[in-house]
Amino acid sequence: MIKKGIILSGGHGTRMSPLTKAVNKQLLPIYDKPLIYYSLSILMMAKIKEILIIVNKGQIDLYKKLLLNGNNLGIKIEYKEQKYPKGLPDAFILGKKFIGKKNVALILGDNFFYGKSLVSKLLKSSKLKKGAEVFLHKVNNPKLFGVAKLNSKKEIIGIKEKPKKKYSNLAITGLYFFDNQVVKLSKSLKPSKRKELEITDLLRKYQLKNQLFSNDIGKKGFWLDAGSMEDYYKTIKFVGSIQKKKKKYIGCLEEIALKNKWISKKHIISSIKFYGNCDYSNYLKKLIN
Repeated sequence: MIKKGIILSGGHGTRMSPLTKAVNKQLLPIYDKPLIYYSLSILMMAKIKEILIIVNKGQIDLYKKLLLNGNNLGIKIEYKEQKYPKGLPDAFILGKKFIGKKNVALILGDNFFYGKSLVSKLLKSSKLKKGAEVFLHKVNNPKLFGVAKLNSKKEIIGIKEKPKKKYSNLAITGLYFFDNQVVKLSKSLKPSKRKELEITDLLRKYQLKNQLFSNDIGKKGFWLDAGSMEDYYKTIKFVGSIQKKKKKYIGCLEEIALKNKWISKKHIISSIKFYGNCDYSNYLKKLIN
């Protein structure tokens, strides 16, 4: 069972400048909650309670002000600074001490996931014992993504970064589950032409060992990399429409923690005081009435 998770919440957010000149993009609002709430909620739905958030240099206090140390959610949150972006696998090098001898999940702080069967799929992935598992999602424009090719057994037999020719329409999303080999394998990677460690190179190492597996969000699932202005506003619109239609919040951390029996109603009351008079607090009140 994977009990440790990393949220990579660094980067310069240049695609969303000038919004991100003063505020990290993962702290920008997606409808009524900061973007970081949605990625954190994914790990919590996978029953992961030990979490490391990797942030840009000088930004730890901003995250601590919002998420504290996780006690209010029945989890444990640690923070680590990344001086400058070095690629996704750098998260495992920076998180070596946090990971220890355990397996670990990684989610990108600007990725948004939603799906009816998502919780059951997350719980299945969290049982990973050996190898690596990636979440895939069908896209209409595979040329913009790293994609994976599957065989009839749904095993990953090939990976290509932004293929120019038709190869696969299954994009590799920003949600991964790894065994403990990931630290050693990440350290063995060499920087690419853009001077970063590439996640596709790391995944290929698992593929060569026949230890790379796939999962998916589901047919009616929704995934967006909210790191561009277009997808950022698409995500806001999606969250708003779902919440209004279903009268239920997406990414409510306290609701997930309460459902997991990690916190009690007393914690909810404390959170209401923390947030103050707002719609989010009003939603929390409904959970305990």
